[in-house]
Parts: sequence; structure tokens; C-alpha cells
Amino acid sequence: MSLYGMMRTGVSGMNAQANRLSTVADNIANSSTTGYKRAYTEFSSLVLPSTPGAYNSGGVTTKVLNAVAKDGTLQYTTSGTDLAVQGNGFFVVQDASGSPYLTRAGSFVPDGQGRLINAAGYQLMGYSYANGIPAATANGFDGLVPVQISSSELTALPTKNATFTANLQSDAAVSAGPLPSTNAAGATYTSKSSMVMYDNLGAKKIVDIYYTKTGANTWDVAVYDQSKAAAGTSFPYAAGGLLTNSTMTFDGTTGKLTSAGSLSFTVPNGAPVTLDISKMTQLASPYTVTKAVADGNGPSTIERVEIDTDGTMYAQYADGSMKPLFKIPLADVASPDRLNSLSGNVFRESADSGPVQIGFADSGGLGKMISGALENSNVDIAEELTAMIESQRNYTANSKVFQTGADLMDILVNLKR
Repeated sequence: MSLYGMMRTGVSGMNAQANRLSTVADNIANSSTTGYKRAYTEFSSLVLPSTPGAYNSGGVTTKVLNAVAKDGTLQYTTSGTDLAVQGNGFFVVQDASGSPYLTRAGSFVPDGQGRLINAAGYQLMGYSYANGIPAATANGFDGLVPVQISSSELTALPTKNATFTANLQSDAAVSAGPLPSTNAAGATYTSKSSMVMYDNLGAKKIVDIYYTKTGANTWDVAVYDQSKAAAGTSFPYAAGGLLTNSTMTFDGTTGKLTSAGSLSFTVPNGAPVTLDISKMTQLASPYTVTKAVADGNGPSTIERVEIDTDGTMYAQYADGSMKPLFKIPLADVASPDRLNSLSGNVFRESADSGPVQIGFADSGGLGKMISGALENSNVDIAEELTAMIESQRNYTANSKVFQTGADLMDILVNLKR
């Protein structure tokens, strides 16, 4: 056995315990850091070739990893933009230069431009609804944009989809006069309702919907722009007043609609609208409206935002309407503990972690997104203090090995004297 080898082994042990103490120090310092994942040290032996009767001591090497896969406890807050992941997945964020990273630190607050920034200065990324319902880019960060909320900007959304559901009285009399769809003076109808819709500028447009029984299980439906109605009588409407008309037929046994279940027309100065009437019925009961809803909203500012468990961010406007703005994705890797840990509580994929896969929360094995909550660090102070005491004693023992080797070396050097 070489005395030098013995001393090197002692130094190796001290270095290994020093690394472990360093991770303990980091863990204790970040025990209150949102989304922090504790670092831990893995030890591996170094064995040198030996011959019979002469053992060569090797040493120990260490590898520092982070317990990324272990969740921290959730702490609920009063801010709707505080986010936590319950289960697998990471938020996608970017730094000022646009480089993407992964994080579990979801303490996001709007900056001066309305971008959601966490405590480390990273911007939350998501898919915008500006071009329709978003889809995740599974194997890359393409398509992601900074999530931005402008509370001072007035926005208006035209009506594109509406639903009208009602019961038409089956024993109503057949209309004897001109149908509303003819737009003739003195036109008669069986039932009428009106709905509020919005044009491209957010102005309210009221449409009149006429239902007229024309025969057994057959009804005429006509939709008009109320602004073009004749004063005091409605009919005849001015030119361009008729938006659409159609014939509705019902099953005489069940009372269910058997004809087309939707009407299409364009709101004046607005967008094409699809009016869903598929749930209309014809039963022996008075005319009763059970549902009349239309999307869109007038000019309004954002009052607050809500984030669903699937990551959809909705804006609630001052008039009470809701509009989806962004869909926040989650990213995951095959081996989260092998991610590279960087300053600011963020991670980046490594060769050992596997490539990043992106999807939406609560699907494909990804966890739920919890709004109004933060994930605490997964550090256990009692466990860290125990590890610190253990490492301190092991460090002392390794120093004794080195000291003993040094003493023996002194004896060896002094043999000649």
C-alpha cells in the first residue's frame, strides 16, 4: 500500500463530503424559494488495480443531481397569475434574449408591458388564440409567444357563434297571412324573440327571430336586422333587413328537429354568424325560450384573468364577458432529475434527460395547472441538518486518514536519521 495513495484517498473523501455539504448549504439557503428542487450528491467508488499482498486504495467520486421529479407542497395565494403544476410538467419561460427554459417557479406578475414575469425575471410563454384554437408543437418551442395582458387596452369581439333553444307550441294555429320571410306589410307570425349580437366595432346589433307555423310539423324561420324595422309595425323592414330564412321540420312523434340544425347569416358590419338551433323542440306546451347566448363583446377593458386547469387563460371584461387569450402549455422530459439546473430556478434539457416534449395540462400524462397557488421547495430542513451532521463527521474521519498518512510519512522520512 502506498502512503501517498492513502493520503490521496483521504483527500478524495474530504472533497466528496465537501460537495455534499455544498448541496446541503444550497438546499437550506433555498428552502423558501418557490419551485426550488433540492440538490443531492451521489457517491461512486474509484477502485485501482491491486496485486496479492499489496492493496492500492482508490477513492470516491461524486455527482450532483437535483430531485426535480419530487413535487413540493402547494401554497395557495390570492393572485390568479400565481401558477403551480400538480403532477408532471414544467412551465416554459424565456429570458430577455429569447432563450427558452423550463421552470416550476410560477410566481408570475405583469410587468409594465403586461408580460407575466416570475421572481427570477423569466417571461411565461404560451400559445395565442389570435389565430384560432391553438395546438401544441410537440417537439419544439416554435409557436410560443410571451403571455401578455393589457388591462388598459379597449377590445371588442364580434359575434361568430350563437345558440337559441326554445319550444314551439305544437298545437299552434297555422298562419294564414303573409310569412315574415316575404317581408310584406301585415306579415303574421306565431312566435318572436330578439337577441343581442356584436359587430366588428363592438356595437350592439339586435336581431329579430320569427317562427311561423306553416303546416303540420313545419315552421318558417326568418331572421331580421331590427334597426331596419318599420316604425311601430316592424314589417316591412328596409332593404337588407332580412338576414336569413329557412324551413324547420319536426318529428311528429318525438317533437325533435329533423331539418338542418343551424342558421348562417352575417351581422351588419360584423362577422359571419352560425346560429345553433339544433335543440329546438315542438311539444304541446307554450312557446318557451330555454337558452339564448351569443359570443362576442362590446368595447371593454380587462378586469381580471382566470386560468383553467388545462392552461387556458381567459380575460374577463368589465361587461362580464369572457374571452380566451392564451393557452399555457407544459413541457416534460423522460428523466427530469437529469436536467441541467441553472441560476434563476430554471432547467435546460441535457443529453441524459431526453428531449423536451410539449403538451397541454391534464392530458398525456401531464399534471394539472393550478391557478392561485405556488409550489414550495421540496427541501426538508430536518433531513438536510441530518445530512450536514453526517457529512461533517465523515469529513473529520477522512481528515484523520490523511493526518495518519502524513504522520507515517514523517516516520518513514526520519528512518535514516
